[in-house]
Amino acid sequence: MPRFVWLETEEEVRSAFPVMRELRTHLDEETYTALVREAQEQEGYQLVALYDQDKMVAVVGFMPMITLYNGRFIWVCDLVTASSERSKGYGKALLSYVHEWAREHGYGIVSLSSGLQRIDAHRFYEEKMEYAKVSYVFSKRLSS
Repeated sequence: MPRFVWLETEEEVRSAFPVMRELRTHLDEETYTALVREAQEQEGYQLVALYDQDKMVAVVGFMPMITLYNGRFIWVCDLVTASSERSKGYGKALLSYVHEWAREHGYGIVSLSSGLQRIDAHRFYEEKMEYAKVSYVFSKRLSS
């Protein structure tokens, strides 16, 4: 039976790095750990792992936000299933878990963004999870 585990300590956060690295390939373990810690302390970032038996198979990172567009909502920052474990329903289970947590805590919207190249992920969000494509996300890197 799959189980959900909230990752809070540094050791727990580090344990998710091998799975998270499949999505966030640009991060090394130290940078990842430092960013998660800062996001937890300053932004209310939550990290939850899905285990099947004793194996971590998927991870989600999310946080409460407030904007004028959405009001109070949950932003899914990271959602990844280990490549060896895909198409087994783990992503759906984890995102559904976030939906339930959001409802229980008074949030009526869950939003996320997904890279343009991630066609399979888009199909998953739209077809299996019934998300609507409502905007584009734009990004600009600033020179220092």
